[in-house]
Amino acid sequence: MPDSTAGPDSTAKPGTTSGARAAHALSAEQRTALFADVPQQPGAAKPDATLVVDGVSRTFGGLKAVDVAHLEIQRGCITGLIGPNGAGKTTLFNLLTGFDRPDTGTWSMDGQSLGKMHPHQVARKGVVRTFQLTKALSKLTVLDNVRLGATGQRGERIFNTLMPWTWKKQEKEVTERAYQLLERFKLDGKADDLAGSMSGGQRKLLEMARALMTDPAVVMLDEPMAGVNPALTQSLLGHIKSLRDDGMTVVFVEHDMDVIRDISDWVVVMAQGSVIAESTPEELSNNGAVVDAYLGSHHDQALEFDSDGNPVGATAALAEALAQAEAEELEAGGDLSEPEFVVPPTLTSGETAPTTAKHAKEEDGK
Repeated sequence: MPDSTAGPDSTAKPGTTSGARAAHALSAEQRTALFADVPQQPGAAKPDATLVVDGVSRTFGGLKAVDVAHLEIQRGCITGLIGPNGAGKTTLFNLLTGFDRPDTGTWSMDGQSLGKMHPHQVARKGVVRTFQLTKALSKLTVLDNVRLGATGQRGERIFNTLMPWTWKKQEKEVTERAYQLLERFKLDGKADDLAGSMSGGQRKLLEMARALMTDPAVVMLDEPMAGVNPALTQSLLGHIKSLRDDGMTVVFVEHDMDVIRDISDWVVVMAQGSVIAESTPEELSNNGAVVDAYLGSHHDQALEFDSDGNPVGATAALAEALAQAEAEELEAGGDLSEPEFVVPPTLTSGETAPTTAKHAKEEDGK
């Protein structure tokens, strides 16, 4: 078992069996000690990073969806990835797992580059993921959905179908493994049901079971709680924790801060495509960058009105700026309901700010 210092060789490396990883799983005390000396800042180095991201960016048109200078994911722990809608979390997942291609940057797992790999190649290296919208094959049974996750199945080759003795034993082993995972996720009673008949929460569990058929070292979960019946939430949380207990590294996207505090060992915060903060979950509420990203940089500014209800001081300046922004947008033929309509959050003394998408682009070009 690893000692409390949890040094670089304290956990099993990818390529080892699930049993070996479980034998080297870190205790709660070891995980706490692990992050005690990690700087709570973006791009902080980890004692035993398994995934390392450098200079990864992705642009869609004029929008830079991801711009991550440096990010390290600690092995054997649960890392929560949070941020407002549109922060770039899912896009980052897509890039790291081969479902999209970056404009710049590199990323690796234990020094081995994962760039330019297709999703199935990334999965073979030990990195698997689930999706916000589940990808169950609805017209196959639950059991078959899980069995499809097994790799290296000899019976999948056309020529081998003529020689069943070459793959029958392996198919039996795959089926037994699938049943074990269904039992683990309490889906064994639905093994022969069509996946399309399952609830949203059950499909989330099915995706996790299928992902584990590859015996992964890193599991990336994209909003595993989204659309899940509250009755299943605690069950899902328990299953995610069990992945860590089995020695796997877990990275998951989540919006529920109670969930983040409950199961995360470390939290990475994204906003506008970049990592703006990293910390332990207990320190999140004390991080000004995190509060600003969710509530706005002037969320704590008091609104001032006179006895007649008219805005005064900084509130009057803000109201005037809003009215001016709306007038300019309408005059330019815009629609105030359009998402690209930009309103300045406040105006301080001597400060000017772009009020429309057009003005914002002009300011960026200066």
